[in-house]
Amino acid sequence: MTAPGINCDLELAEAFRAAGAEPIGSTLSTLMREPSLIAQYDIIGLPGGFSFGDDVAAGRIMGALMARSIYPALRDAVQDGVPIICPCNGFQIAVQAGLLPGPEVGDQPWPKDAAAATVALADNLSARFTDVWTRVEIPRDTVCIWTSGLRCDGDTGVLPSAHGEGRFVAPQSLLERLEAAGQVAVRYGAGENFNGSVGAIAGICDPSGLVLGLMPHPERFTRWTQHPRWTRLDARELKGEPLGLQMFRRAVAFVREGVCDSSFELGSSLA
Repeated sequence: MTAPGINCDLELAEAFRAAGAEPIGSTLSTLMREPSLIAQYDIIGLPGGFSFGDDVAAGRIMGALMARSIYPALRDAVQDGVPIICPCNGFQIAVQAGLLPGPEVGDQPWPKDAAAATVALADNLSARFTDVWTRVEIPRDTVCIWTSGLRCDGDTGVLPSAHGEGRFVAPQSLLERLEAAGQVAVRYGAGENFNGSVGAIAGICDPSGLVLGLMPHPERFTRWTQHPRWTRLDARELKGEPLGLQMFRRAVAFVREGVCDSSFELGSSLA
């Protein structure tokens, strides 16, 4: 889904293509005029960038437009089992549009109308835009279909981030609920929480595990040559697939087979 200021749509499309999907680009304005188009998609992506120039706050304008126009169609898509990925600005948009963190209970119906944001992606503690690769961790108990079961080992368990407003914040009661429900999908590795996110949370999902929002960019790590130290990686590490590509593989497998494909774990092809 593209809109003015979005600049990672081609990267996201290429990641889907590399995972075996057939990407189709559609503008927000088109979907606002005809929300029924959303029903034809098997997976949905909200790309990163600077939607509408990040005026007011990152993702605020696009999120508000979606909340009052295509939220019902997106809600129905999730209830029909459609995975949605929202990297970086997409995460900020999804929060403002009422898609994340989703209903309070996994089997509870989604609200008829978009709810007000209950979590936020605030300014980095450094008050600076930061472009960096960091180690990440996947909680063992996450219900996220994009990340569940992924291994993040050593130098290959990394993802790139590039944002100025990515510090995840939420009330303590909500944090406890997210933890208990397995909705924390990605964390920054030890000592890597550069933006100051509470609980080192880099990404969350809705209770169903279908909707993933995260500040790192998995679509920017689908080829080993994108790794900042790829020429120095051990040959055995290069036999697996990059962490970002594994996430997209899982979503495509989920749509095709109704299960998360665990055969794409880092190092799964190693002896």
